[in-house]
Amino acid sequence: MKLPGNLKEDFSQGALDADTLSKDPFEQFERWFSEICEIDPDAPNAVSLATASGLGVPSVRTVLMKIYDVNGFVFFTNYGSRKAKDLEENPRAAMLFPWVRQGRQVIVRGPVSRIATSESLKYFLTRSRGSQLGAWASDQSSIISARGVLESKLEEVKQRFSAGEVPLPSFWGGYRLEPESMEFWQSQSDRLHDRFEYTRDANGDWVIARLSP
Repeated sequence: MKLPGNLKEDFSQGALDADTLSKDPFEQFERWFSEICEIDPDAPNAVSLATASGLGVPSVRTVLMKIYDVNGFVFFTNYGSRKAKDLEENPRAAMLFPWVRQGRQVIVRGPVSRIATSESLKYFLTRSRGSQLGAWASDQSSIISARGVLESKLEEVKQRFSAGEVPLPSFWGGYRLEPESMEFWQSQSDRLHDRFEYTRDANGDWVIARLSP
C-alpha cells in the first residue's frame, strides 16, 4: 500500500551541539523532559520498552515511565507479564522516548532489576482506586476467552476489598532500568540529524560521542 503524500516527516529543530549539552545525561534528560512537559503534556512519559527472552525473541510495547532519578528509569507491571518474564530470563532492556512532534528522541539502554517492595508500595498508594483494583483483576498477558472474564474478576476484587484499602499485590511492582548508555537525538533537515551518546568509561565517568545519523 502506498503511503499518503501529505505525511509530515520533517520535524527539524535548531542544531544540537556538544558545547550545549550537559556533562551529565540525567541533567540533559531533565532539561529535555521539562521542556516537553511544558509544550506537549500529553503523556511525555510514554516510552517504548524493548525486551528479549532468554532465546533472544524480541518484544516491544508502550509503558509509562513513572519515576526517574540518577539511579535510572522506573516502570511498573505484573510480575507474570511477558515483559517481566523476559526480564527474568534476560535482565536487559532499552527504552525509547519518542517525542516526534518536537523532533527529539532519547534512547536508554542497560540492565533492569526489580525495585524494593517498599518503593512499589509507595507508588501503588498514589494510584487511583480503580487502577489499584485493576492490578489485582488482570493476570497480565494471560489468554482470556472474553472481556467478560476480566469484568467478572474486577467485580470479584471490588467485593473483596470493599471494606477498606486495596493492598499492594505480591505479584505487581516496579522495575528500574539503570542506564549504561543514553542517546539524545534531534531532528535536522535532509536527514543530517544530530545524535549524541553518553557512555561510561573505565572510571565510571560519562563520555559523550557524536554519532553519524
